[in-house]
Order: sequence, then C-alpha cells, then structure tokens
Amino acid sequence: MVRGMREIVFDTETTGLDPKTGDRIVEIGCVEMIGRVATGETFHAYYNPERDMPAEAEAVHGLSSAFLATKPLFSESVDALLGFLGDAPLVAHNAGFDFGFLNAELERLGRELIGLDRMVDTVALARKKHPGAKNSLDALCTRYGVDRSHRVKHGALLDAELLAQVYIELTGGRQIGLELASESISPSTETAPATIEAGRAAANRTRRDPRPHAASAEELARHARFIKDLEEPIWQKMP
Repeated sequence: MVRGMREIVFDTETTGLDPKTGDRIVEIGCVEMIGRVATGETFHAYYNPERDMPAEAEAVHGLSSAFLATKPLFSESVDALLGFLGDAPLVAHNAGFDFGFLNAELERLGRELIGLDRMVDTVALARKKHPGAKNSLDALCTRYGVDRSHRVKHGALLDAELLAQVYIELTGGRQIGLELASESISPSTETAPATIEAGRAAANRTRRDPRPHAASAEELARHARFIKDLEEPIWQKMP
C-alpha cells in the first residue's frame, strides 16, 4: 500500500562489476520516501574498499584510492546503514546489482542478508512502462524532465535523489505527491521538500462554485438585433 508507506531509494558505487571476484562498495547513498514523497532524510557514506581502485571504475565515479584510504571500513558503519534502511522496501536502478554488492558486504561480516522480497527494480518498472525504449537513469531523467545537469560523474547520493524523482514518475507521476502529502507525512517532518507543503495547500484549498456562463436575456436580445442587421450573411447562402 502506497499511502504512508516508507521506502528507501538507494544507489551504490563500487570498484567493479562483480563482488564474487573481490569488488567492493565504495559509496552508498539513500533517500527516504514516505507515501512516494521524499522527506529530506538521507544516508550517505564513503568506504575504504581495502583494495586498489581500477582506472575504469574511477573514470565512472571519480573516487580514487587516495581519497578512499581515509574513509571508514564498511564494517565500521554498517549498523548506521542498517538502522536507516530498517525494514523498508529498497528501490534501486538495476537493483540486482546493488543488492548483490550490499549482501556481499553483509555476508563478509556474517550479518543477516537483505531479502530479495524487499527489492524494487526501477529498470523492470521502466521496461514494463516503456517497452523497447532506453531505460538508463539518464534516459529516464530526460524522458520525465528531471534536471540532471549537475551530474558530471556518477555519485551514489545524487543518483539516488535523481532516481527518487524518476520512481515517482514510473509509479504514478508528480501528482501522487500532491495527493498524498497531507495524509502520508508526519507533521514532525520539518525537512520535507516544498512539494509536501504544496500538497497540503492543495488539499486545504477552498473550492468555489462554478461560475454561470449562459447568456442573459439581454445578451440574447442584442445578439438577435445584430444578426438582423447583417446583409446577406453567409449561412443563408448555404444549401
């Protein structure tokens, strides 16, 4: 059920494509949504992967071995991450990739894995909604008018924020936030974006009765006099 439901949109950056061959997570970004409205609450962390950074991976996200060498290990902040995720459904683009890396890190620590029943894959949603079309994050941002001009390289939190906007479009469009904001978001959510306040305003707006639009008797009389004075109106020449 969407109304009031908490979801986490997340993205990871890694050292490569396969955790089974030793690739690791180096960055994770998470965005909280309630009732498909971003609350403004996020989680973001960089991790020391305890290995080198291949040049091809660094070219994608710009994270160097030198930069990551000063960051904490995944094991040192795993509890903070799991606390933020809670038991919410987890939304990701090509989610099998991100789930694979996340569970590989948890398995390495002997922690409980995240069940695949919590997975929401926006690639699968996009393929269903736009069969045959390009469904990369960039392509979907272009299709839905989501501004990605500041996305020079991949970044986990930035990509999660962009994906949150795309996810709204894939599951009902921007109006879903306006309709549900006033009922789905707790009044204590002070960091919620402007769309929440817009939703509350829309819900509380006073509805006016429709204005009368039929011509008055005086207007009909003036119109009749005007027609009478016309010389050879074109509709009289029609068969």
